[in-house]
Amino acid sequence: MTQPVRPTPTPIPRAVRHTGRVLCWSLALGMITAAVGATHLAPHAHWWHVAWPLPWYLTGASAVAWGVLRVHEKAGFAPPTEEEPPREWEQAA
Repeated sequence: MTQPVRPTPTPIPRAVRHTGRVLCWSLALGMITAAVGATHLAPHAHWWHVAWPLPWYLTGASAVAWGVLRVHEKAGFAPPTEEEPPREWEQAA
């Protein structure tokens, strides 16, 4: 049995995927830094008060970027017209 041919991803879906990963990881890092800041384990270094909000800024920026890229990705997929069925439907199972 042969493997189905998978199309190579275009730059937009790849960018959406990578931006989504950045969004998830920055959110996780933001929650970790918030938990550390809420406990008595917070470092008393002078840079901590500057560093702990950075993941939250990155989360907001990556959420906006992900949303814009996702809308751009979805805009490229037009539904098939009623007159022309999709080419995938031409091949029998």
